[in-house]
Amino acid sequence: MNIFDRYCKEYDAWYDRYKYVYLSELAAIRKVLPDDGRGLEIGVGTGRFAAPLGITVGIDPAKNMIETARQRGVDARLGIGEDLPFDNATFDYVAIIITICFVEDS
Repeated sequence: MNIFDRYCKEYDAWYDRYKYVYLSELAAIRKVLPDDGRGLEIGVGTGRFAAPLGITVGIDPAKNMIETARQRGVDARLGIGEDLPFDNATFDYVAIIITICFVEDS
């Protein structure tokens, strides 16, 4: 079990505890996302960003995170950015919002 499966609830609760930080992050991201088109979030996690930003599809390697994202209405699938389970040109844009700080150098 990876760390995000183990601590899914604690991870998600951080956004409730620091509500105004979270809301300011959402506002900043909204400024750079396209106004229309179909998006994919790589590292969708619990769907905290995808759902309110209108990104309807996401992938994540943590099963428990995916289940929470689905409860938020995101079509979340098990996967990683290096091996997307989608055909080419399925999406108009891809968002990688919080994921980069958790990626290991390889």
